[in-house]
Amino acid sequence: MNNDDLIIGKVPLKSRLFVGTGKYSDDSMITDILEQSGSSVITVALRRIDFDSETENVLNYIPKNIQLLPNTSGARDAKEAVRIARIARAAGCGNWIKIEVISDQKYLLPDGIETLKATQILADEGFVVLPYISPDLMLAKRLEKAGAAAVMPLGAPIGTNRGIKTKELIKILIEEIELPIIVDAGIGKPSDACQAMEMGAAACLLNTAIASSENPILMARAFKHAVIAGREGYLSGIGPSSIKANASSPLTGFLR
Repeated sequence: MNNDDLIIGKVPLKSRLFVGTGKYSDDSMITDILEQSGSSVITVALRRIDFDSETENVLNYIPKNIQLLPNTSGARDAKEAVRIARIARAAGCGNWIKIEVISDQKYLLPDGIETLKATQILADEGFVVLPYISPDLMLAKRLEKAGAAAVMPLGAPIGTNRGIKTKELIKILIEEIELPIIVDAGIGKPSDACQAMEMGAAACLLNTAIASSENPILMARAFKHAVIAGREGYLSGIGPSSIKANASSPLTGFLR
C-alpha cells in the first residue's frame, strides 16, 4: 500500500495498532513491545508516571518518536478527567488525551454523558481528544460535533479478552461517523483485530491481549500482522458472500 497513513490531529501515523503500558511484569518490556508491534501510539495512565523518579518512570521506556496518548484512567466524572488532562499537558506529555470516565466499578463501562462534557471542554482548549465510549451512535455524533479527533468504542468490557461483542454497533459507527473509529477494549486475539480492520475500523487499541499472553513480544508481532492483513483486506474490497455454491472454475466444456 502506498501512503495509507492514519491522520489524527494532523499527525500522520504509519501504524494502525495502538498499544498500552499496563499489566507487564516489567516495564522494560514496553520498548520491545513497541518495536515488535510497530505501533506509532502508546497510551499511559497519568497516575503511572512518576515524574520525580529517574528509574521508576514508565516514560523512560517509550522512544521519543512514539506518539504519547495519556489517558484519564481513574476519572469518575468530567471534572476529574479535565483536571488529569491539564496536568498531563503541563507535565510535558503533549496535547493528545484519551478520555476515560468510569464510575461503574463492576463492568467498567464508560460514562457517556461525562465523557461528552470533558470532550467539549478539552477540545475547546486545543487538546486532541480521543474519547473511549460504548458504541452509541447518538453519543458518537455529539462527540464529533464537540470536536473529538476520533471515537473509541469498546469491543467488549475492558480487559476481558472476549473479542468484538459489539460488532454490529461498531459497524454503524463506521458507516455513519466521519471521524476515525478506533476499536478499543475487549480485543483478545489477533483475529479479533483483523476482524475489526476488515470492518473498516481506522485502528485498534489493545493492552491486555498482549500483556496477558505467554509470550508478549511474539504476540505484539502477531497483532502487527493481523492489523495490516485486516486493513489490506478492507481496502481490497472483500467479495460478496453467497448461500449457494459458486464454482471457481468452469464445470463443463473441457473434460468429457
